[in-house]
Amino acid sequence: MNRSEQLFGRAKKVLPGGVNSPVRFYEPYPFFATSARGSKLTTADHKTYLDYCMGYGAMVLGHGYSSVIEAVRSQLDNGTLFCVPTEREIKLAEMICKVVPCAEMARLLNTGSEATMHAIRLARAFTKRKCVIKFEGGYHGAHDYVLAKAGSGAASMPASEGVLEEASAQTAVVPYNDPAALERAIEKNRDTACVIIEPVLANIGLVLPEKRYLNEVRRITEQNDVVLIFDEVVTGFRLQLGGASEFFGIKPDLAAFAKALGNGLPIAAIAGKREIMSKLAPAGAAYQASTFAGNSVSVAAAIATLETLIEAKNAIYPKIARTCDSIVDGIKDALSAAQLDCTVNSIGSMFQLFFTGEKVKDEASAKKSNAAIFRRLFDELLKRDVFIPPSQFETCFVSYAHSEDDADKTIEAYSEAFRRIKKQQ
Repeated sequence: MNRSEQLFGRAKKVLPGGVNSPVRFYEPYPFFATSARGSKLTTADHKTYLDYCMGYGAMVLGHGYSSVIEAVRSQLDNGTLFCVPTEREIKLAEMICKVVPCAEMARLLNTGSEATMHAIRLARAFTKRKCVIKFEGGYHGAHDYVLAKAGSGAASMPASEGVLEEASAQTAVVPYNDPAALERAIEKNRDTACVIIEPVLANIGLVLPEKRYLNEVRRITEQNDVVLIFDEVVTGFRLQLGGASEFFGIKPDLAAFAKALGNGLPIAAIAGKREIMSKLAPAGAAYQASTFAGNSVSVAAAIATLETLIEAKNAIYPKIARTCDSIVDGIKDALSAAQLDCTVNSIGSMFQLFFTGEKVKDEASAKKSNAAIFRRLFDELLKRDVFIPPSQFETCFVSYAHSEDDADKTIEAYSEAFRRIKKQQ
């Protein structure tokens, strides 16, 4: 019995399912990590994997990035949690407002779930309406109003038990990449407070917006005085410095950020129009509070991350995109050589495979993918020291730390995995 198997046996006795998040589990047991550096993870069994999970998108600069680690170490000498304001919280908010197109004000929080939950509350407070519209396969955290037809770990299970029917009744779900469906949903319910959308779906695999789709979403929400919330928990500071909003040239009313903002430290933010953000307590009557919001350690990490991204954006983002494109091109060539029926979606530093011959443009087409073959791919890649998210309904992430050599090794691992899968068919 190896060390990870032993640890999982212990974990099952004290952690429900043996893990602290469902997406971390896979049969027969997950490996347990002990350290990470750059593009690689090291396990309790002394194995090293090329990492394409990268904290589910958080590690945009890579594991243990020096300037981030130094900022955290320096802050630790001065304290961790004060629960009174600090000047560095102002600096971070100013930086966010400088680079995010819609940001006139920002509120710091701890997690993506917090950011989306409070963004929805804020939209309700501003509009004095109740209904939320989300999209099939979109994942906005594990709170009641957004778990309907959700992506990520929820995509592979029935509706969650414990969700209040009264809450889900206020949530309408429409297909992604279908502007007419959104128009009909708003027309049907004039009590719609907000539309919340992942501008690029990254929790049902990876699904890209079709040409001008996001422009149509913006037009429809503006015409109906509905608050548009971009959930940029994944795309923020990753797809581009100003996130999907900058990448696609579309300005929402509010945006939620987390993951890449702290390059591995827990921090999140809501940013948006001053007239909406001013509704937050204590300036307004929409209540939000948190003991750990704006804690000094996470703020230090976020400032260091954004400083790096701002100073080197013309090098970092093209480099990550080139690395991702190289991997994707190699994977496509290997798929062709193996004669496997598969679709590959990619954008910027993100990619995912779907074992289906159809174009994947929404949740319905993503779920036609052969999940059993994907699981075989995961197993074959793990044997070749490449770690991708275990679920078909997640996304692979490339970081600034991934090198050309990493890309070459990854392409070879995929090629060997495809040949093995083809032989087993």
